[in-house]
Amino acid sequence: MYQQSTTTPKELFGVLAAGAVMLMVVHGLGRFIYTPLLPYLVDDGQFTAPEGAAVATWNYFGYLVGAMLAIRWHRVSHIRVLLPAFLVVHVITTLFITQIDNLTAISASRWLNGVANGVIFVQAPALILEWLVLRNRASMSGLVYVGVGLGLLVSSGLVTGSADWLEGAARWWPAALISIPLAVWGAYRLTRLELQDHEPGGGGKAATTTPLIDRASIPLFLSYAGAGLGYILPMTFLPLLAKLELEADHWLLNGTWLIVALCTIPAAWLWNKLGTKMGDIPALKLNFLIQLAGVLAAVVLPGAIGLVLCAALVGSTFLGTVLLTQRIGRALQPHQGPRLSAAMVALYGFTQMVGPWLTKQWLDAGGTLMSAFGIGVAALAFGLIFVFFVPRPEVWHARTLRFD
Repeated sequence: MYQQSTTTPKELFGVLAAGAVMLMVVHGLGRFIYTPLLPYLVDDGQFTAPEGAAVATWNYFGYLVGAMLAIRWHRVSHIRVLLPAFLVVHVITTLFITQIDNLTAISASRWLNGVANGVIFVQAPALILEWLVLRNRASMSGLVYVGVGLGLLVSSGLVTGSADWLEGAARWWPAALISIPLAVWGAYRLTRLELQDHEPGGGGKAATTTPLIDRASIPLFLSYAGAGLGYILPMTFLPLLAKLELEADHWLLNGTWLIVALCTIPAAWLWNKLGTKMGDIPALKLNFLIQLAGVLAAVVLPGAIGLVLCAALVGSTFLGTVLLTQRIGRALQPHQGPRLSAAMVALYGFTQMVGPWLTKQWLDAGGTLMSAFGIGVAALAFGLIFVFFVPRPEVWHARTLRFD
């Protein structure tokens, strides 16, 4: 039963804000702060660029493991326990990395931080989406991803602002300290949400478990795989590419990540709105085209112009890919809820893990970082093709009912 009439704007804002804060902590201050930090950590001698790519791979592998854990423990009762538990893991691992210079220890810490990120990135938005669906407000679900954009902006400011007075492992201290109060508030707010402890099915009954993979979801999963591999290269290596292509005092050395952050902040609202107005599938096709153009710009336009275009176009689209795909998936399989979300994020996490690994192999074989971005171009083209094979949810359900 919908509860729209009993939900105030203040309550809606509070829930969305709590979800945004949690994504800001684990994704902005946990994962993506590593991107602007990477050139500094390489200069500080903590590790080389290929070793930095390997550290990123360990973090993304942890993200994959976390998403898979979320597939297994997807009920509301599980989420109420796991959300605060893994926020504690995030804080502890971020504090731990401020104290270490050993590459193995850094990799282990980033892996465990990735596990926390994967669990929370699945469970927090999925919990909120289920809460919004019960109140007939599912169209607002994409707004929770505003937190990722804010996290990118905060991470950019923290790294740039502390660049001259911190060094090596100590560069992680600002993220660690800011994470603590934000994690406490976000966990407190979301674990108090009123939700049933089952996925609602037709007629208010608990739905039976059906396969996640079917003729409707296969092209969507393949499309999402391409998106994960395509966007992760610039989102991991763009500042490092700027360092390699530009002179030492160029403003884009820090400016590329700032551009990404500024473009990401309105992206969730924009793609949420476009999906509502033009339909999620047409919006997703447009999203892929713009994102593809951004990564391609970094390959065919070396220097400042290509870097700016890549930062702006990828920054303004990658969150849209996430929220549109998640919403299409739930529309195709409305009874799956958090389980479907977790499966999609696990796939996304796997392809993100592959990206830095492929880059490391390419660099070790003598390739350039700029040419490695071609992997992202091919992946996004692959993803775009499969969007055209995703059926519209209303057409798919009408067909399913006709054959039942």
